[in-house]
Amino acid sequence: MNYITFLGTGNAMCTRCYNTCFYLRSQSGAMLVDAGGGNGIFRQLYKAHIPYEEIRHIFVTHVHTDHILGVVWLIRKISPLIHKGKHPGKLMIYCNSEVRHALTTICQLLIPRKIQRAIGDSIILKEITDGEEIMVDDMKMTCFDLGSEKASQFGFEMLMPDGQRVVCLGDEPYYPRNEKYVRGCDWLLCEAFCLYKDREQFRPYDKHHSTAIDAGKQAEVLGVKNLVLYHTEDTSLATRKAAYTAEAKIHFHGNAYCPDDLETLPLTK
Repeated sequence: MNYITFLGTGNAMCTRCYNTCFYLRSQSGAMLVDAGGGNGIFRQLYKAHIPYEEIRHIFVTHVHTDHILGVVWLIRKISPLIHKGKHPGKLMIYCNSEVRHALTTICQLLIPRKIQRAIGDSIILKEITDGEEIMVDDMKMTCFDLGSEKASQFGFEMLMPDGQRVVCLGDEPYYPRNEKYVRGCDWLLCEAFCLYKDREQFRPYDKHHSTAIDAGKQAEVLGVKNLVLYHTEDTSLATRKAAYTAEAKIHFHGNAYCPDDLETLPLTK
């Protein structure tokens, strides 16, 4: 069965939930997308019953701290396992040039030299390009440049073994340049920084983010079947699921989800 486990669902400044990252799983493949802002990634993986020792593919959307720093910890822990033959193979990290440079620099500054030497050998920082296609086990991934006005950011379209299309937009809204990936997709993973009524408090548009109603409008126009909202504020966790999905569905007529940390979402047709 195909599914997504959300290890974190919050934005960069959240303290009541973990930063947005998730584990995409197919019948015989898996990929971690981002890793949050620290070694809390290990706690989330443990709670989700996902052994970090088995992670072989990581996609990093962009260089911001709440997405990249957990990756450094994974490199630190997984590299010795590969050296000792306790890991199923190389660790592939798919990232843009900014992320590649940042990870290389951070590792040079902060982790032991014997682990640094693994980068390029057993730890592969695979620099991705716009439109590049990559097989991730039994899943076909097409990487695309979001066209961000902030840090360079990539999303992806993942063709699952059963033919479903899963599209991840990182933590920025939909941009028309990526219509061919998003239109008609089965699952759209999209940020929703806050509710529209709270826009003055959280100022999503100043931060290149959107609200739940914005995400719902775009998903409806683009014929998306299932909309998943994440990367939210953390002041409304008790009511977030109901409130965010209700706002998205003002305009969106498909299925809307706003998962909690550690929630698993089956990717059913």
